[in-house]
Amino acid sequence: MNDLGPDSARSEGTSTPPPKPCSARLGSDGLAHIAADLDCNGYALLPGLLTETECQGLSGLYEHPEIFRSQVVMERHAFGRGEYRYFAYPLPALVAELRAALYRPLSQVANRWQAKLSRDIRYPEEHADYLAQCHAAGQTRPTPLLLTYGAGDYNRLHQDIYGDLVFPLQAAVLLSEPGRDFSGGAFVLTEQRARVQTRAHVLPLRQGDAVIFPVKDRPVDGVRGPYRTQHRHGVSTVDSGRRNTLGIIFHDASG
Repeated sequence: MNDLGPDSARSEGTSTPPPKPCSARLGSDGLAHIAADLDCNGYALLPGLLTETECQGLSGLYEHPEIFRSQVVMERHAFGRGEYRYFAYPLPALVAELRAALYRPLSQVANRWQAKLSRDIRYPEEHADYLAQCHAAGQTRPTPLLLTYGAGDYNRLHQDIYGDLVFPLQAAVLLSEPGRDFSGGAFVLTEQRARVQTRAHVLPLRQGDAVIFPVKDRPVDGVRGPYRTQHRHGVSTVDSGRRNTLGIIFHDASG
């Protein structure tokens, strides 16, 4: 049940070829081609990262509570309205593959950001090695999650920290199609720079599109050298239908 297979055969004996491995979808240069967007805008888009069939398969996993470690009803905690479930280990095959494939090139961006901010922490090239560091520090609970919103639901601006070890980038993939499955419910990312008012980005995602963005902060070049900007993200109110999202956080959570 956790493995999402290729598209089923179509009529007249034809079939859809199996999807490419996640690492192949990033291109030969990994995420180097969008590093400039992360540096300039604080986010980067990966259009069509997942197929429609993969999005539908991941959305369907929400109905199988046995593969999740916990569920959060956001209204109970003043997080917003809607709910989400954190996957348990072992992760579904596609989620685990996507997490590892994205981490590898993003670790290069993260290490460059750490150096610009004069921070000593550096991240290993492979996600398995980074998870080992998290687990040794007591952060053992998986953080990839499925979020679901209905009409009137929303997600307040927040940061996904979960412990002392924090990988500075994360990803979200929209699993539903705007205009067909839901209306409203835009992804919102804010940036707070010192001594200026907050800037908001409202990103027009389609089904299967991914957005990569900072968990907490990032470096921005200034007249006197790099300085930190603070970021938060959320989802505006869903007007109708149902909006499903896959969240990929690379650090695990403390107990």
